[in-house]
Amino acid sequence: MSPVLILGLFFAFLAMGMPIYLVLGFLATLLYIVDGKLLVGIPQLMADYLNSATLVSIPFFVMAATFMQRGGIAKALIDFASGFVGRVRGGLAVVCVLATTVFAAISGSSVATALAMGTLLVPAMVERRYRRDFALGVVGASGTLGILIPPSLAMIVYAIVAEESVPKLFLAGVVPGLIQAALFVAWILWYCRREGYPREPAVAPREIAAATVRALPALAVPAIVLGGIYGGFVTVAEAAALSTFVAILVAVLAYRGCGWRDVPSIIAESIRQSAVLIIIVASALVLGHWITAAGYTKAIVGWVDTLGLDAWQFLLFVNLLLFVLGMFLEVISVMLITLPLILPIVDQLGIDKVHFAIIVTVNMEIALLTPPVGLNLYVLASISKAPFGEIVRGITPFVWLMLGLLAVITYVPVLSLWLPRLVFG
Repeated sequence: MSPVLILGLFFAFLAMGMPIYLVLGFLATLLYIVDGKLLVGIPQLMADYLNSATLVSIPFFVMAATFMQRGGIAKALIDFASGFVGRVRGGLAVVCVLATTVFAAISGSSVATALAMGTLLVPAMVERRYRRDFALGVVGASGTLGILIPPSLAMIVYAIVAEESVPKLFLAGVVPGLIQAALFVAWILWYCRREGYPREPAVAPREIAAATVRALPALAVPAIVLGGIYGGFVTVAEAAALSTFVAILVAVLAYRGCGWRDVPSIIAESIRQSAVLIIIVASALVLGHWITAAGYTKAIVGWVDTLGLDAWQFLLFVNLLLFVLGMFLEVISVMLITLPLILPIVDQLGIDKVHFAIIVTVNMEIALLTPPVGLNLYVLASISKAPFGEIVRGITPFVWLMLGLLAVITYVPVLSLWLPRLVFG
């Protein structure tokens, strides 16, 4: 079957409103039928791909993020950050970025991060006379840090496809994530000074100390999980299970955002979310297997070779491709569809796959904010009931900031590679 027809069928199925996992699975099945292959090979391939220790970590990190979202942890982090930066002009917006950065180091999910922080901070900022579109933009953009600051579900999916080290990928996201947070803070300070936004009341040292103590259980989660991974005490899958266990204890015992009776329902909700993700992963990997076996991957590599592209030209093309696809498909789908085709070219051009992972991840952050399918936009709409145009208006300055960050990350690889090389050599 020709590539043009395959792409046509893919977008036709999407236009019909089919869920992405059905599009991927149905297209893979159709291609196997056309090739005259036995369909019994499809479930066998799925079973082979799903037999992955790395993949096991996804449902546990999703579960931990759900407990963090429902367990009152966001408020503790907001109070903690407010004590230190609340007095600056526009301090509540700066608090949003700092608290979200810490929450991202716990959740691994952009949507969970934006939902947890937005539920509390959007009404608070509007009440203090911040423009609603600005408040929504701050929350939505800061929420994208959930997939750049480790742990990151997007990086775990990349590691599965690229057969790359998850700990290296997690470390690679730290410096770019902190740079992104610093960019947001700098722009917020300038904007709030220009608009004359209010300062928050001074917080007494005793209250700062109390907020810090109250935040310690939340801060302990990333310390325990990431410390366990890089200390060599646990694998990534074991760290994911440990994060769930600690998140339950923190949510139920420390913050009491939920009770023991709520635990089974939260676990069931997490399993449903994870099942959707796992089905998408399995379907996409089977489709990718067919594409590779059919020789399309080699053909694309050969075609790129004939063009004589330099690495910088290829990376520019990839950024444009991912930006366009990110406007119409959700993050995991974009990665699973494109990576099997792109990674062989990455190897051929000598681009470091850890560095490339951060380029892909920053692109996926931008995808979360670009209409019509950016998931964080719909999270903000559900929180605020604001018109979609108002949300896009508030997000736009942050998208420009992230595009600038993407350009720097793409062509200054040391920002992504310095920390992994420092730790792993």
